[in-house]
Amino acid sequence: MAQEERARFESYLDRLASQLGHADRREPLRAYLTGLLLSGDRKSVEPMAAKIDPRHVQARHQSMHHFVAQAPWDERSLLASARDYALGALERHAPVAAWVIDDTGIPKKGHHSVGVAQQYCGARGKTTNCQVAVSLSLVNTTMSVPSAWRLYLPEGWARERSRRRAGGIPADVRFLTKWQIALEQIDALLADDLPRAPVVADAGYGVCTEFRDALQARKLSYAMGITSQVTVWPPDAQLLPAALWKGIGRRPTYRRPGPQQQPLSVAAVAQGLPGNAWQTVSWREGSRGRMSSRFARVRIRPAHRDRWPEPEWLVIEWPKNEPEPTRYFLSSVPAEAALDDLVRLIKIRWRIERDYEELKDELGLDHYEGRSWRGFHHHGVLCIAAYCFLAAERARLSPPEPVAFLRPAAVPRGFRPRGAAVAARAS
Repeated sequence: MAQEERARFESYLDRLASQLGHADRREPLRAYLTGLLLSGDRKSVEPMAAKIDPRHVQARHQSMHHFVAQAPWDERSLLASARDYALGALERHAPVAAWVIDDTGIPKKGHHSVGVAQQYCGARGKTTNCQVAVSLSLVNTTMSVPSAWRLYLPEGWARERSRRRAGGIPADVRFLTKWQIALEQIDALLADDLPRAPVVADAGYGVCTEFRDALQARKLSYAMGITSQVTVWPPDAQLLPAALWKGIGRRPTYRRPGPQQQPLSVAAVAQGLPGNAWQTVSWREGSRGRMSSRFARVRIRPAHRDRWPEPEWLVIEWPKNEPEPTRYFLSSVPAEAALDDLVRLIKIRWRIERDYEELKDELGLDHYEGRSWRGFHHHGVLCIAAYCFLAAERARLSPPEPVAFLRPAAVPRGFRPRGAAVAARAS
């Protein structure tokens, strides 16, 4: 590191160390972050200790292992400190454009690491033996900041006391679906008064009506993938008055469609659109040039069991050379949002995929060899802390990214961040 970079790194270490509870944890923090940032094919504890202190590998290994696997520091506080550090750099370039929810799989060979099970692993593109973690990142047109990290605990692990004891799972940790984990992460960011922005996620989250309803209850808009089987009421659906009250139970207030009307799958809606509904939209530069596809959108209402929802956008992607539409999205952004802005918002998830690539390939997110709940979260958060330092360093450059990424997703019209400034949060 150059002298100025080293000084910033030391200041960053001081910032993070203030969240650890004991001053003697600063040195293992320094060693662990340094090990993650150094080059090397393996970022588990022993190889990092050998690089950091080759003359005292065993002692350094013990210190770093105790720090990550056993020391009772709060990873959420450390992550919040790292997040705000990088977020200050992010907001100097552009406002937060989206809160992006995603999950990632970490393949495992054995069956004893906490949370490991046969489940879908995006890294492998199939169901395999792995751990899965849910994350939430704040994203804008120039960079992204991972801001939450939590292991998904399958029901078998959550129920079995012996596995819970072996994995060191805290007593207050219960089974939550991935969307419930994401909602807890969103609530934590709202409590921290972070700049609000639309929530973006793939179909694993978008198909869940309860999740979308929960976001609307929190006054958060969204743009999320859905499957072709999701049903909606078309724009011309007409409502009848609420059913007559029979004097028993709650008075009916739900207006319902007429008896001849049925909800349609979004695939059926797409097939019924006229040819002039489809437009070619570009969203960013890729490694092979400008990325573009054909899109259409239509105002619909999601088919809801017990209420008549407000209108939303159904966005459909149908590449020109494909026999049928390939992707569907629901979005509650304002009706006046332009199609190209909406597409760029939907496509902003590409940044998170790149985050995971760097976190795994360069910073060893998936290299941790311990088996405990605490160690898994400590290691993941330390990897994110290393990433936040790198992201803030890149943001000092102008432009902060290679030329290929100079035209990423734009902030949709009508969306502006709210909440206290990062400087106020950090003071």
